[in-house]
Amino acid sequence: MVRVDAERARAAWDGLSRGLGPMEVSRRTGVSKSQVYRWHHSVGGVYRPPAAAPCSTRFLDREERYEIARLAGQDLGVRAIARAMSRSPSTISRELGRNTDARSGRYQPERACRLAWERQRRPKPTKLAGSPALREVVQDWLKLGFSPEQIAGRLPVLYPDDEAMRISHETIYQAIYVHPRGELKRELTADLRTRRSTRARRGRTERRGGIPDPVSIADRPEEVEGRLVPGHHEGDLIKGTIASNSAVGTLVERTTGYLTLLYLPDGYQAARVAAAVTEQLGALPAWFAKTLTWDRGREMTDHKTITAAGIQVYFADPYAPWQRGTNENTNGLLRQYLPKGTNLHARTAADLQAIQDRLNDRPRRRLGFHTPREAFAKLLAEDIERVATTTRI
Repeated sequence: MVRVDAERARAAWDGLSRGLGPMEVSRRTGVSKSQVYRWHHSVGGVYRPPAAAPCSTRFLDREERYEIARLAGQDLGVRAIARAMSRSPSTISRELGRNTDARSGRYQPERACRLAWERQRRPKPTKLAGSPALREVVQDWLKLGFSPEQIAGRLPVLYPDDEAMRISHETIYQAIYVHPRGELKRELTADLRTRRSTRARRGRTERRGGIPDPVSIADRPEEVEGRLVPGHHEGDLIKGTIASNSAVGTLVERTTGYLTLLYLPDGYQAARVAAAVTEQLGALPAWFAKTLTWDRGREMTDHKTITAAGIQVYFADPYAPWQRGTNENTNGLLRQYLPKGTNLHARTAADLQAIQDRLNDRPRRRLGFHTPREAFAKLLAEDIERVATTTRI
């Protein structure tokens, strides 16, 4: 392995800290891409501030250290350098004593910057280290599939009067990914939804099929887009292996995020999908099952059967998954429990119900970190109260 000099290594780490991709960092610094990727994965994609990040004026910065080197090179004494730089003589004396090379007798400003950065950011005890109760709650919720952001947002909901039960999602990520700071076991990356050992962006593409007489999403009522009126769902299939011909249907209500899974033990032919959708949405209150937006997969060719049951079906534009963003996001969460490349026929109706319950009991940021089940229950209570009030009148 070729040894990377300290200056290029620091430049590479700074580039990664600023959000540059490993390939771009490799191109700019001349460090091999394989080495940059090794560094990237070694910290899980979570970085300390770059060395060039601004710090308190109490400390010497890079420009001042180079000025010390220039003045020291002119054989000026400590007090003369201090006067020229408006610094305390003790500050200059300590700086020269720490960072003067014993062999050459010369002050080394770049080495001084690097060592100062490392000393300022030495590992310190984190909030999780000093709070066993908080650490236990965080670990338990990670194992339940909560994201760090959901955990950070849910804590004030369940512990409104306990300031000790607060933590940022970034601190949780660092506790998992950044060695040796982490007070959470690195093995808990397996409990994160992506199960990645490195934080990374992800994306998905989607295949489309032909639909007879589709009603375009452009004709969908405006109230659907605002998420203020409940009863509008987005749907899709999560498919297993081709050989198994297995799939699970997903229905997500846009206002609450409430999830309903469709059990399809006999395959996902259009008639079976339509029957499952009609049965599941038909079991919900009418005001909670008004419309359904789906992609253009051929499993929805029998959409008129669903419309005949009182649920208007709309179709997203081809290759526009963002038009069903709630469902796309939920499908990504479900892949933790229904992995790609598996036979989904192995999942029983009870298995799907357990998965459905788990996601409906996860806090959501857009719900103020309440859960979809709590949001749905609130709507039900409001509807019961509204009916009771009407009856009394």
